[in-house]
Amino acid sequence: MLYTLRIQGVEIGTSDLAQFDSHLGVAYGGFLPGAAYELVQDVFRLFSEAAPMGSDGTRDEEMIDRYLRARDALGLELVDQRGTLISTTAIDISDYSRETGTEAYEVMVYLKEPECWVTHAP
Repeated sequence: MLYTLRIQGVEIGTSDLAQFDSHLGVAYGGFLPGAAYELVQDVFRLFSEAAPMGSDGTRDEEMIDRYLRARDALGLELVDQRGTLISTTAIDISDYSRETGTEAYEVMVYLKEPECWVTHAP
């Protein structure tokens, strides 16, 4: 099943959310940015800059806090193919496209009611 991520009704991209971790209550998978992704890309790049690829695990905690505030202010929504809104507590998009030179994006969706994912799972 294909899921759509949107902000105020504007699609920013899609994902198949092919993986699910019931213990953590998260669904995740590759992310295909849409044309409107560029409107929010800078927010998700904050995390990439705060936690660089290949680092020794050190992170810029102040920048992480800025990222979390900015991400939460976006009001991201997750919608399934039927147009049903899926309740989430947070949605993260991993964007290391500048570092890798590829369009390898991933999305992680924190589900408000993880037990209901079985009705949405691909």
